[in-house]
Amino acid sequence: MREKWITDWPTSKRFPHYTRANAGEVLANPVSPLGWSYGWDGGIVAGYKAGLIRCGLYEDSDFDPEHPESVACFGGYLYINLSAIRMQGVRNPAATVEVLDIAFFGNHPDVPPYVEHPNDNKPHLLPNLERHNEWVMSGSGWPELDEDKKAAEDLRASRGDLSALSLTQLLTRARSIQSQLPHLFSQHVVSGTSAAMAPGLLGVVATTLSDPGLPMVLLSSLGDVDSADANYALWDLSRLVRNSPSLTSTFNAGINDALARISSPTFIAAWESFLYEFGSRGPDEWDLASPTWETHPQLALAAIDRVRLQVDAESPQLRNEARARQRNALITSARKQLVSNPEISALLEAGITAGAMMAHRERTKTTIVRVIHEARMVFHEIANRTGHGDLVFQVLDSELDAYAHYPESMLDTLTKRHVEWRELFDLQPPFIIADANVPALEQWARRSADSIAQVHPNDCLQGVSGSPGFARGRARVVLDPGDPRDLQPGDILVAPCTDPSWTPLFMTAAAVVVDVGGQISHAVIVSRELGLPCVVSVTNGTLCIPDGAIIEVDGTLGTITIVSLP
Repeated sequence: MREKWITDWPTSKRFPHYTRANAGEVLANPVSPLGWSYGWDGGIVAGYKAGLIRCGLYEDSDFDPEHPESVACFGGYLYINLSAIRMQGVRNPAATVEVLDIAFFGNHPDVPPYVEHPNDNKPHLLPNLERHNEWVMSGSGWPELDEDKKAAEDLRASRGDLSALSLTQLLTRARSIQSQLPHLFSQHVVSGTSAAMAPGLLGVVATTLSDPGLPMVLLSSLGDVDSADANYALWDLSRLVRNSPSLTSTFNAGINDALARISSPTFIAAWESFLYEFGSRGPDEWDLASPTWETHPQLALAAIDRVRLQVDAESPQLRNEARARQRNALITSARKQLVSNPEISALLEAGITAGAMMAHRERTKTTIVRVIHEARMVFHEIANRTGHGDLVFQVLDSELDAYAHYPESMLDTLTKRHVEWRELFDLQPPFIIADANVPALEQWARRSADSIAQVHPNDCLQGVSGSPGFARGRARVVLDPGDPRDLQPGDILVAPCTDPSWTPLFMTAAAVVVDVGGQISHAVIVSRELGLPCVVSVTNGTLCIPDGAIIEVDGTLGTITIVSLP
């Protein structure tokens, strides 16, 4: 085991603390060498810095020019710079570091105390923040995101037959795609950071009205959530299977070679359209090496196989419509109650308007993930030509040209690198890295040595409220979206993290429990769109909740109660 990995960054003396909080939701596993050096170092990090500056609380001089203190890579794992993020609590008069830390970490014992730095306070940035906040709460729209979405669609349409391109043309396409990443991720940072505003505003309203569940309901069924579109399309595919005896028989026989056994022109046409539109989605989709629905269709077929078991009455569209009616009724009720309280009434309206950033966040992510996928497909084509398969993702960005033209010269290096990279998957990354002190990799705990105490009947696990509602059912612990095991309608999905490749399984489940995540995580936003109870940040939930246990999920209180063990 190396002392550090080849893509690891140096630590920052100015901003010395780092955390896996939120980062573990974005990328659960180690990033491949090409994924980090081409995608993150090569474009996303620059966009992260630009987005933070656009939000008003940072300026260029805050960041190291070579390794901007927004994120970092240690042991191959993505980390968020905790010290830099804390500036949002220092420089925003409406927030504090203490409040920010509670939102990120709760009462986690390893969080280092805030120590003021002479360059922390920058009052001259306040007008920038105020302008940004006014824009978020103005409801003026964000038409540029529609332009970005159209550009991503055009990029997909321009792919054509990659096998017909020369190596030089493939690399030119890859570099063109890479040049788009800073702008697109800047958009995503702006939307993601701004999405935290609505829960805060509505939280004040909830306190006034003594209704703690109000923010979750008002931020449900927002509509036009791009990441939910894949679920609706997959639901339609599942209906084709459910309503066809021949397709049902095909899926009953197993999904391993299902596509070869399907003869239905209607299903094939719908399937091809689905992959064209949503093939970029998959687990850990920010990494080029990760599988997607297009590169590994079994992932989507596995989801269809589970969703087809759900009855028509549990349609996600119907769930969404019911939650929208509940949301509209609550808005009407809250407005009536606040007629004599204009100050809080104004916060209600501002929070409702700012809630649009939730949908914007999902659009910006969907757009950049689609663009990243086009680069992924270029590298898959290069891999086809070299015959080295996934070893292409062990290449560093600086080695791309040499590898593409002289692949055999790097075969031994890449083979060894792949073995070492896979070893990183067994490491348990420290939740907090404090004082710029990254332990040598051989000192990191190993997942294979994890020993978590099991729960007992009547135990109550505390998480974070994600999406309101109550459900009781059998826990199904699923660690891989491509292997949902025996997830049945009415079961409660217990997952380590959830990105778009997981959320089709939500349509089978009665509720969702997730190890990591926060109020604006992907799992929460999609659960609210689908009208599904959801609890996130249930520490080690997949390890301590036995598969098959009967549990109760209270999405409003953020609790999981163990009713009985299997």
